[in-house]
Amino acid sequence: MTLTDMHVKLRQAQPEDFSTILDLLTRCGLHTSSVTPEGSTYWIADLNGTPGGCIGLEHGEGVSLIRSTAVLPEARSQGLGRALVRSALTHATLRGDGQVYLFSEEAGDYWRRFGFVPVTAAEISAALPGAPQVRSGLTKGWIHDEQAWRLDVQPGGGEEV
Repeated sequence: MTLTDMHVKLRQAQPEDFSTILDLLTRCGLHTSSVTPEGSTYWIADLNGTPGGCIGLEHGEGVSLIRSTAVLPEARSQGLGRALVRSALTHATLRGDGQVYLFSEEAGDYWRRFGFVPVTAAEISAALPGAPQVRSGLTKGWIHDEQAWRLDVQPGGGEEV
């Protein structure tokens, strides 16, 4: 069954969905140690009523950080990841964020399709010092080895034009 034959529903995760998000991330081989619902917004993509993917945004002042983007292997290459990313970017824009950041070592070509450009980890650290993923990276020492990315979602650093 292809994704086009399935009923897809994107929904904002509620506190009781947190275990589902952790399960999706684990099943996709992603780290979960710094994943928290505090100061974050997550979405889940349900396929025929079954969770098939998720994405999160950690919020700062006028900026957000995409994290925990995961789609189960059987649901990949069908546009589900793109729908999750667009949902997160729309939310960031509606929040008034000027930039959205993320870390991605392996999927740079994917993020470039959305307009993300490479930046330094130091830029993310300065923009989102309180974000759980940034704090984890600084504490555990991995942050400077990661490729960082930025997308300017609104002209003028988040101010409405």
